[in-house]
Amino acid sequence: MSQHPLPPDAVDAIAAQWNAVRPDLSTDAMEVFGRIFRISRTVTDRLGQAHAAFGIGTGEFDVIGTLRRSGEPYTLSPRELTATLMLTTGGMTGRLDKLERAGLVTRSPDPHDRRGLRITLTPAGLDLADRVIGANTAVYGEVLAALTPEEAATLSALLRRLLASAGS
Repeated sequence: MSQHPLPPDAVDAIAAQWNAVRPDLSTDAMEVFGRIFRISRTVTDRLGQAHAAFGIGTGEFDVIGTLRRSGEPYTLSPRELTATLMLTTGGMTGRLDKLERAGLVTRSPDPHDRRGLRITLTPAGLDLADRVIGANTAVYGEVLAALTPEEAATLSALLRRLLASAGS
């Protein structure tokens, strides 16, 4: 990363406005989280564009990506998927319907639970998941290219600590 000072950004402008009208407030935390939120929104938008290039939405990738990273046989119950993705059952059903119509997943009876189902990634779903995760990591890499590998590792460790302190 360059040692040259960076020009002020939109978060600096917001902090300056607050400092002008409320000089008693510290805006340090606001500046940190303002930048985290803006980075998150930008990366989410870029991931959405990458997913759209493959004909799926981010929600659909979340499902096939979860199945892919579960390992062979790339099968989970709807309940396991719902818990992992923090979705309602209705939200999951819509995603599964779309993915099944596209031939990316199959639904089959759970051999261990007569009332249950298993969701399995098809070969086409496996191929798509692998291609999309490659696009995702490219987006992340492009964003992190502003940092050295050491800076990125430090940032990751600091964010891990913040996430743990936030209770997530």
